[in-house]
Amino acid sequence: MKLDVNLCNNLKSIRTRLGMSQQELANIAGVTRQSIGGVELGQYAPSVAMSLRLAKALGCQVEDLFWFEEDLPEVEAILAGSVPKQQRSRVSLARVGDQWIAYPLVGNDAFRIEMIPADGETVAVDGFPSISKLSNPEGETLAAIYPDAKESVRVEELPSISKLPLASEVASNERQSEGEAQNQNVTNKVLVRILDDIDKLHNTVVIAGCTPVLSLLARATERWHPQLRIHYRFAHSKAALRSLCKGEVHIAGMHLYDPKTGEHNIPFVREALTGKSAVLITLGVWEEGLLVRSGNPRGIKTVSDLVEFGATIVTHEAGSGGQMLLERKLQEEGVPFPTVKGFTHIVHSHQDVALSVVSGIADAGISTASIAAAFGLGFIPLHSARYDLVIIKEYLEEEPVKQFLSILGHQLVRSQLEILGGYDTSKIGEIVANI
Repeated sequence: MKLDVNLCNNLKSIRTRLGMSQQELANIAGVTRQSIGGVELGQYAPSVAMSLRLAKALGCQVEDLFWFEEDLPEVEAILAGSVPKQQRSRVSLARVGDQWIAYPLVGNDAFRIEMIPADGETVAVDGFPSISKLSNPEGETLAAIYPDAKESVRVEELPSISKLPLASEVASNERQSEGEAQNQNVTNKVLVRILDDIDKLHNTVVIAGCTPVLSLLARATERWHPQLRIHYRFAHSKAALRSLCKGEVHIAGMHLYDPKTGEHNIPFVREALTGKSAVLITLGVWEEGLLVRSGNPRGIKTVSDLVEFGATIVTHEAGSGGQMLLERKLQEEGVPFPTVKGFTHIVHSHQDVALSVVSGIADAGISTASIAAAFGLGFIPLHSARYDLVIIKEYLEEEPVKQFLSILGHQLVRSQLEILGGYDTSKIGEIVANI
Protein backbone atom coordinates (compact mmCIF):
# COMPACT_ATOMS: atom_id res chain seq x y z
CA MET A 1 0.00 0.00 0.00
CA LYS A 2 1.23 3.49 -0.82
CA LEU A 3 3.02 5.21 2.05
CA ASP A 4 1.03 7.74 4.03
CA VAL A 5 3.58 10.35 5.07
CA ASN A 6 1.58 11.15 8.21
CA LEU A 7 1.49 7.54 9.42
CA CYS A 8 3.84 6.80 12.32
CA ASN A 9 4.63 3.45 13.93
CA ASN A 10 6.65 1.92 16.74
CA LEU A 11 6.50 -1.65 15.44
CA LYS A 12 10.24 -2.19 15.83
CA SER A 13 10.24 -0.87 19.40
CA ILE A 14 7.45 -3.21 20.54
CA ARG A 15 8.90 -6.18 18.61
CA THR A 16 12.39 -5.83 20.06
CA ARG A 17 11.02 -5.26 23.55
CA LEU A 18 9.34 -8.67 23.26
CA GLY A 19 12.58 -10.23 22.01
CA MET A 20 11.19 -11.15 18.59
CA SER A 21 13.08 -11.06 15.30
CA GLN A 22 11.46 -9.78 12.11
CA GLN A 23 11.20 -13.34 10.82
CA GLU A 24 9.56 -14.63 14.01
CA LEU A 25 6.96 -11.86 13.91
CA ALA A 26 6.38 -12.47 10.20
CA ASN A 27 5.76 -16.19 10.85
CA ILE A 28 3.24 -15.52 13.62
CA ALA A 29 1.40 -12.78 11.69
CA GLY A 30 1.43 -14.72 8.42
CA VAL A 31 3.28 -12.06 6.39
CA THR A 32 6.72 -11.82 4.83
CA ARG A 33 9.83 -10.63 6.65
CA GLN A 34 10.28 -8.00 3.93
CA SER A 35 6.84 -6.62 4.79
CA ILE A 36 7.84 -6.27 8.43
CA GLY A 37 11.03 -4.45 7.48
CA GLY A 38 9.22 -2.14 5.08
CA VAL A 39 6.63 -1.13 7.68
CA GLU A 40 9.29 -0.54 10.36
CA LEU A 41 11.25 1.71 7.99
CA GLY A 42 8.11 3.61 7.05
CA GLN A 43 8.40 2.61 3.40
CA TYR A 44 4.73 1.71 3.09
CA ALA A 45 1.54 1.57 5.12
CA PRO A 46 0.13 -1.86 6.05
CA SER A 47 -3.37 -2.92 5.10
CA VAL A 48 -6.10 -3.16 7.70
CA ALA A 49 -5.78 -6.95 7.72
CA MET A 50 -2.01 -6.81 8.21
CA SER A 51 -2.36 -4.22 10.98
CA LEU A 52 -4.80 -6.46 12.84
CA ARG A 53 -2.54 -9.49 12.45
CA LEU A 54 0.49 -7.58 13.74
CA ALA A 55 -1.42 -6.25 16.74
CA LYS A 56 -2.69 -9.73 17.59
CA ALA A 57 0.79 -11.24 17.24
CA LEU A 58 2.27 -8.59 19.55
CA GLY A 59 -0.58 -8.68 22.06
CA CYS A 60 -1.52 -5.01 21.72
CA GLN A 61 -4.01 -2.68 20.07
CA VAL A 62 -3.63 -1.39 16.54
CA GLU A 63 -3.52 2.13 17.99
CA ASP A 64 -0.44 1.10 19.98
CA LEU A 65 1.37 0.30 16.73
CA PHE A 66 0.18 2.99 14.31
CA TRP A 67 -1.02 6.56 14.57
CA PHE A 68 -1.32 9.68 12.46
CA GLU A 69 1.05 12.48 13.38
CA GLU A 70 -1.65 15.00 12.55
CA ASP A 71 -3.78 13.51 15.36
CA LEU A 72 -1.65 15.39 17.89
CA PRO A 73 -3.33 18.77 18.53
CA GLU A 74 -1.44 22.01 18.91
CA VAL A 75 -2.11 24.97 21.19
CA GLU A 76 -0.66 28.44 21.53
CA ALA A 77 0.93 28.99 24.94
CA ILE A 78 2.86 31.60 26.89
CA LEU A 79 6.36 30.43 27.70
CA ALA A 80 7.19 30.67 31.43
CA GLY A 81 10.94 30.68 30.99
CA SER A 82 13.36 30.40 28.09
CA VAL A 83 14.20 27.67 25.60
CA PRO A 84 16.83 27.47 22.83
CA LYS A 85 15.65 29.19 19.67
CA GLN A 86 14.93 27.08 16.57
CA GLN A 87 14.99 23.91 18.65
CA ARG A 88 12.19 21.67 19.83
CA SER A 89 12.01 21.66 23.62
CA ARG A 90 10.13 19.59 26.16
CA VAL A 91 7.55 21.51 28.22
CA SER A 92 4.81 20.94 30.76
CA LEU A 93 1.45 22.52 30.04
CA ALA A 94 -1.36 23.88 32.16
CA ARG A 95 -4.35 26.14 31.68
CA VAL A 96 -4.06 29.16 33.98
CA GLY A 97 -6.99 31.53 33.69
CA ASP A 98 -7.81 31.97 30.01
CA GLN A 99 -4.45 30.99 28.54
CA TRP A 100 -2.11 28.03 28.21
CA ILE A 101 1.24 28.26 30.01
CA ALA A 102 4.25 26.23 28.85
CA TYR A 103 6.91 25.43 31.48
CA PRO A 104 10.28 24.46 29.93
CA LEU A 105 11.64 21.12 31.14
CA VAL A 106 15.25 22.27 31.14
CA GLY A 107 18.02 21.64 33.68
CA ASN A 108 16.78 20.96 37.21
CA ASP A 109 13.20 21.64 36.13
CA ALA A 110 13.34 18.46 34.02
CA PHE A 111 13.61 16.27 37.11
CA ARG A 112 11.60 15.64 40.26
CA ILE A 113 12.93 15.00 43.74
CA GLU A 114 9.83 14.85 45.86
CA MET A 115 8.82 14.36 49.46
CA ILE A 116 6.64 11.24 49.39
CA PRO A 117 3.42 10.97 51.43
CA ALA A 118 3.78 8.38 54.19
CA ASP A 119 1.66 5.20 54.23
CA GLY A 120 2.19 4.87 57.98
CA GLU A 121 4.14 6.05 60.96
CA THR A 122 6.70 4.04 62.96
CA VAL A 123 5.89 3.85 66.65
CA ALA A 124 9.15 2.30 67.84
CA VAL A 125 12.35 1.19 66.14
CA ASP A 126 14.70 -1.22 67.91
CA GLY A 127 17.98 -2.69 66.73
CA PHE A 128 18.51 -0.41 63.74
CA PRO A 129 21.39 2.05 63.21
CA SER A 130 20.48 5.68 63.74
CA ILE A 131 20.12 7.96 60.75
CA SER A 132 22.20 10.47 62.70
CA LYS A 133 25.30 8.59 61.50
CA LEU A 134 24.76 10.34 58.20
CA SER A 135 25.74 13.60 59.85
CA ASN A 136 29.10 12.12 60.89
CA PRO A 137 29.06 12.68 64.71
CA GLU A 138 32.09 10.46 65.34
CA GLY A 139 34.21 12.25 62.79
CA GLU A 140 33.88 9.53 60.17
CA THR A 141 34.74 10.62 56.65
CA LEU A 142 31.99 10.88 54.08
CA ALA A 143 33.74 8.10 52.16
CA ALA A 144 33.38 5.77 55.16
CA ILE A 145 29.62 6.24 55.08
CA TYR A 146 29.28 6.38 51.30
CA PRO A 147 32.20 4.51 49.66
CA ASP A 148 31.55 6.15 46.30
CA ALA A 149 31.58 9.69 47.72
CA LYS A 150 34.53 12.07 47.59
CA GLU A 151 36.68 12.28 50.71
CA SER A 152 36.18 16.03 50.84
CA VAL A 153 34.35 18.55 48.74
CA ARG A 154 34.87 22.29 48.49
CA VAL A 155 31.94 24.64 48.19
CA GLU A 156 33.27 25.80 44.86
CA GLU A 157 32.96 22.26 43.45
CA LEU A 158 29.19 22.11 43.91
CA PRO A 159 27.40 22.89 40.63
CA SER A 160 24.35 24.19 42.50
CA ILE A 161 26.26 26.83 44.41
CA SER A 162 27.11 30.26 43.05
CA LYS A 163 27.89 33.68 44.33
CA LEU A 164 25.11 36.23 44.34
CA PRO A 165 24.72 39.71 45.84
CA LEU A 166 22.78 40.22 49.06
CA ALA A 167 19.01 40.50 48.94
CA SER A 168 19.21 44.11 50.07
CA GLU A 169 21.56 44.90 47.19
CA VAL A 170 19.39 43.45 44.45
CA ALA A 171 15.95 44.65 45.57
CA SER A 172 16.07 47.89 43.61
CA ASN A 173 17.54 46.13 40.57
CA GLU A 174 14.70 43.58 40.66
CA ARG A 175 12.07 46.33 40.69
CA GLN A 176 13.82 48.13 37.85
CA SER A 177 14.04 44.96 35.75
CA GLU A 178 10.39 44.15 36.35
CA GLY A 179 9.39 47.66 35.34
CA GLU A 180 11.43 47.46 32.14
CA ALA A 181 9.85 44.12 31.29
CA GLN A 182 6.36 45.56 31.77
CA ASN A 183 7.17 48.56 29.59
CA GLN A 184 8.42 46.31 26.82
CA ASN A 185 5.21 44.26 27.08
CA VAL A 186 7.06 41.18 25.89
CA THR A 187 5.08 37.95 25.47
CA ASN A 188 6.90 34.73 24.68
CA LYS A 189 4.26 32.85 22.72
CA VAL A 190 5.00 29.36 21.50
CA LEU A 191 3.10 26.67 19.64
CA VAL A 192 3.04 23.45 21.55
CA ARG A 193 2.22 20.00 20.19
CA ILE A 194 0.34 18.13 22.88
CA LEU A 195 1.67 14.69 23.77
CA ASP A 196 -0.84 13.88 26.50
CA ASP A 197 -4.57 13.80 27.08
CA ILE A 198 -5.73 17.40 26.76
CA ASP A 199 -8.46 16.85 29.35
CA LYS A 200 -5.76 15.95 31.88
CA LEU A 201 -3.90 19.14 31.04
CA HIS A 202 -7.06 21.16 31.58
CA ASN A 203 -7.45 19.52 34.98
CA THR A 204 -4.10 20.79 36.30
CA VAL A 205 -3.24 23.06 39.23
CA VAL A 206 0.11 24.85 39.11
CA ILE A 207 1.77 25.76 42.42
CA ALA A 208 5.04 27.64 42.91
CA GLY A 209 6.86 27.60 46.23
CA CYS A 210 9.93 26.44 48.09
CA THR A 211 8.71 24.06 50.77
CA PRO A 212 8.96 20.33 49.98
CA VAL A 213 5.59 20.01 51.72
CA LEU A 214 3.97 21.36 48.54
CA SER A 215 5.16 18.34 46.57
CA LEU A 216 3.91 16.11 49.41
CA LEU A 217 0.48 17.78 49.24
CA ALA A 218 0.52 17.48 45.45
CA ARG A 219 0.98 13.72 45.56
CA ALA A 220 -1.52 13.34 48.42
CA THR A 221 -4.13 15.32 46.46
CA GLU A 222 -3.62 13.14 43.40
CA ARG A 223 -4.26 10.08 45.57
CA TRP A 224 -7.73 11.34 46.51
CA HIS A 225 -8.50 12.97 43.16
CA PRO A 226 -6.97 10.57 40.57
CA GLN A 227 -8.09 12.73 37.64
CA LEU A 228 -6.40 15.83 39.08
CA ARG A 229 -2.81 16.72 38.22
CA ILE A 230 -0.66 19.00 40.39
CA HIS A 231 2.28 20.69 38.72
CA TYR A 232 4.71 21.87 41.43
CA ARG A 233 7.34 24.43 40.41
CA PHE A 234 10.16 25.17 42.82
CA ALA A 235 10.58 28.90 43.49
CA HIS A 236 11.50 30.99 46.52
CA SER A 237 8.79 33.22 47.99
CA LYS A 238 9.31 36.39 45.93
CA ALA A 239 9.82 34.45 42.70
CA ALA A 240 6.63 32.47 43.37
CA LEU A 241 4.71 35.70 43.94
CA ARG A 242 6.07 37.16 40.69
CA SER A 243 4.93 34.05 38.80
CA LEU A 244 1.45 34.45 40.29
CA CYS A 245 1.28 38.11 39.28
CA LYS A 246 2.38 37.22 35.73
CA GLY A 247 -0.40 34.65 35.43
CA GLU A 248 2.00 31.69 35.24
CA VAL A 249 0.65 29.77 38.26
CA HIS A 250 -2.60 29.34 40.15
CA ILE A 251 -1.05 29.37 43.63
CA ALA A 252 2.09 30.88 45.17
CA GLY A 253 3.54 29.63 48.45
CA MET A 254 5.18 32.25 50.72
CA HIS A 255 6.88 32.61 54.11
CA LEU A 256 8.09 36.21 54.19
CA TYR A 257 8.13 38.31 57.34
CA ASP A 258 7.88 42.10 57.46
CA PRO A 259 9.56 43.37 60.67
CA LYS A 260 8.01 46.84 60.25
CA THR A 261 4.43 45.60 60.51
CA GLY A 262 5.07 42.29 62.26
CA GLU A 263 3.00 40.56 59.58
CA HIS A 264 3.73 37.55 57.43
CA ASN A 265 3.26 37.68 53.65
CA ILE A 266 0.35 40.16 53.52
CA PRO A 267 2.44 43.36 53.01
CA PHE A 268 4.41 41.70 50.20
CA VAL A 269 1.25 40.53 48.42
CA ARG A 270 -0.36 43.97 48.71
CA GLU A 271 2.71 45.58 47.16
CA ALA A 272 3.02 43.08 44.33
CA LEU A 273 -0.61 42.76 43.23
CA THR A 274 -1.89 45.47 40.93
CA GLY A 275 -5.45 45.35 39.64
CA LYS A 276 -6.02 41.86 41.02
CA SER A 277 -7.68 40.43 44.10
CA ALA A 278 -6.23 37.51 46.03
CA VAL A 279 -6.89 35.40 49.06
CA LEU A 280 -4.26 34.08 51.49
CA ILE A 281 -4.91 30.62 52.93
CA THR A 282 -2.55 29.39 55.62
CA LEU A 283 -0.78 26.07 55.32
CA GLY A 284 0.68 26.20 58.80
CA VAL A 285 3.34 27.74 60.99
CA TRP A 286 6.79 26.24 60.73
CA GLU A 287 9.97 26.68 62.72
CA GLU A 288 12.83 28.31 60.82
CA GLY A 289 16.39 28.34 62.06
CA LEU A 290 19.93 27.07 61.68
CA LEU A 291 20.63 23.53 60.58
CA VAL A 292 23.82 22.22 62.19
CA ARG A 293 25.52 18.85 62.31
CA SER A 294 24.07 16.24 64.63
CA GLY A 295 25.15 16.93 68.18
CA ASN A 296 26.10 20.51 67.22
CA PRO A 297 29.88 19.89 67.53
CA ARG A 298 30.63 23.59 66.93
CA GLY A 299 28.39 24.60 69.82
CA ILE A 300 26.53 27.18 67.71
CA LYS A 301 23.64 28.84 69.53
CA THR A 302 23.11 32.16 67.68
CA VAL A 303 24.03 33.62 64.30
CA SER A 304 26.81 35.65 65.94
CA ASP A 305 28.46 32.35 66.89
CA LEU A 306 29.00 31.74 63.18
CA VAL A 307 31.66 34.46 63.22
CA GLU A 308 33.05 33.72 66.67
CA PHE A 309 33.63 30.04 65.89
CA GLY A 310 34.68 30.60 62.26
CA ALA A 311 31.81 28.49 61.01
CA THR A 312 30.92 28.28 57.32
CA ILE A 313 27.33 28.81 56.24
CA VAL A 314 25.35 28.33 53.04
CA THR A 315 22.42 30.60 52.24
CA HIS A 316 19.42 30.81 49.96
CA GLU A 317 18.82 33.05 46.98
CA ALA A 318 18.03 36.74 47.34
CA GLY A 319 14.28 37.17 47.77
CA SER A 320 13.85 33.94 49.67
CA GLY A 321 12.44 33.79 53.19
CA GLY A 322 15.56 32.00 54.43
CA GLN A 323 17.94 34.65 53.15
CA MET A 324 15.82 37.46 54.55
CA LEU A 325 15.68 35.74 57.94
CA LEU A 326 19.46 35.35 58.07
CA GLU A 327 20.06 38.98 57.09
CA ARG A 328 17.55 40.18 59.69
CA LYS A 329 19.10 38.13 62.49
CA LEU A 330 22.61 39.28 61.60
CA GLN A 331 21.44 42.90 61.70
CA GLU A 332 19.72 42.39 65.05
CA GLU A 333 22.93 40.99 66.54
CA GLY A 334 25.12 43.63 64.90
CA VAL A 335 27.10 41.15 62.81
CA PRO A 336 28.44 42.58 59.51
CA PHE A 337 27.45 40.31 56.62
CA PRO A 338 30.98 40.01 55.11
CA THR A 339 32.37 38.60 58.37
CA VAL A 340 30.29 35.41 58.01
CA LYS A 341 32.20 32.72 56.12
CA GLY A 342 30.28 31.52 53.08
CA PHE A 343 27.57 34.18 53.33
CA THR A 344 27.58 34.62 49.55
CA HIS A 345 27.60 30.88 48.81
CA ILE A 346 24.09 30.25 47.52
CA VAL A 347 22.09 27.03 47.37
CA HIS A 348 18.68 26.79 45.79
CA SER A 349 16.54 24.60 48.03
CA HIS A 350 16.04 23.47 51.61
CA GLN A 351 17.30 20.02 50.64
CA ASP A 352 20.51 21.56 49.27
CA VAL A 353 21.07 23.31 52.62
CA ALA A 354 20.70 20.03 54.50
CA LEU A 355 22.95 18.12 52.10
CA SER A 356 25.64 20.80 52.43
CA VAL A 357 25.62 20.36 56.22
CA VAL A 358 25.39 16.55 56.11
CA SER A 359 28.38 16.27 53.77
CA GLY A 360 30.50 18.73 55.77
CA ILE A 361 30.60 21.38 53.05
CA ALA A 362 29.06 23.83 55.51
CA ASP A 363 28.69 23.99 59.29
CA ALA A 364 25.25 25.57 59.17
CA GLY A 365 22.46 26.82 56.96
CA ILE A 366 18.99 28.33 57.24
CA SER A 367 16.11 25.88 56.86
CA THR A 368 13.24 24.36 58.86
CA ALA A 369 12.82 21.96 61.75
CA SER A 370 11.15 19.39 59.50
CA ILE A 371 14.12 19.37 57.11
CA ALA A 372 16.50 18.98 60.06
CA ALA A 373 14.49 15.99 61.30
CA ALA A 374 14.37 14.40 57.85
CA PHE A 375 18.18 14.53 57.53
CA GLY A 376 19.01 13.75 61.17
CA LEU A 377 20.55 17.17 61.80
CA GLY A 378 20.60 19.50 64.79
CA PHE A 379 18.33 22.53 64.72
CA ILE A 380 18.55 25.97 66.36
CA PRO A 381 15.17 27.77 66.12
CA LEU A 382 15.24 31.45 65.13
CA HIS A 383 11.71 32.31 64.00
CA SER A 384 8.20 30.89 63.69
CA ALA A 385 6.98 31.71 60.18
CA ARG A 386 3.50 31.36 58.75
CA TYR A 387 3.44 29.67 55.36
CA ASP A 388 0.55 30.91 53.23
CA LEU A 389 -0.88 29.94 49.87
CA VAL A 390 -1.72 33.01 47.76
CA ILE A 391 -4.46 32.50 45.15
CA ILE A 392 -5.93 34.95 42.66
CA LYS A 393 -9.65 35.05 43.50
CA GLU A 394 -10.86 34.27 40.00
CA TYR A 395 -9.02 30.94 40.18
CA LEU A 396 -11.05 29.91 43.23
CA GLU A 397 -13.96 29.09 40.90
CA GLU A 398 -11.92 26.65 38.84
CA GLU A 399 -12.69 23.02 39.66
CA PRO A 400 -9.04 21.81 39.85
CA VAL A 401 -8.23 24.55 42.39
CA LYS A 402 -11.35 23.67 44.40
CA GLN A 403 -10.27 20.03 44.53
CA PHE A 404 -6.81 20.92 45.75
CA LEU A 405 -8.08 23.24 48.48
CA SER A 406 -10.65 20.67 49.60
CA ILE A 407 -7.96 18.34 50.92
CA LEU A 408 -6.26 20.89 53.18
CA GLY A 409 -8.57 20.20 56.10
CA HIS A 410 -8.43 16.43 55.67
CA GLN A 411 -7.15 14.60 58.73
CA LEU A 412 -4.78 12.51 56.60
CA VAL A 413 -3.14 15.72 55.34
CA ARG A 414 -2.75 17.01 58.89
CA SER A 415 -1.21 13.67 59.85
CA GLN A 416 1.34 13.91 57.04
CA LEU A 417 2.50 17.32 58.29
CA GLU A 418 2.44 16.31 61.96
CA ILE A 419 4.68 13.33 61.25
CA LEU A 420 7.26 15.67 59.71
CA GLY A 421 7.51 17.71 62.89
CA GLY A 422 8.15 21.44 63.16
CA TYR A 423 4.68 22.37 61.84
CA ASP A 424 1.70 23.84 63.67
CA THR A 425 -1.26 22.81 61.50
CA SER A 426 -4.03 23.94 63.86
CA LYS A 427 -5.17 26.64 61.40
CA ILE A 428 -4.47 24.89 58.10
CA GLY A 429 -6.93 25.89 55.40
CA GLU A 430 -8.05 29.11 57.13
CA ILE A 431 -8.31 32.34 55.17
CA VAL A 432 -5.96 34.86 56.80
CA ALA A 433 -6.45 37.77 54.40
CA ASN A 434 -8.46 39.06 51.44
CA ILE A 435 -6.52 41.52 49.29
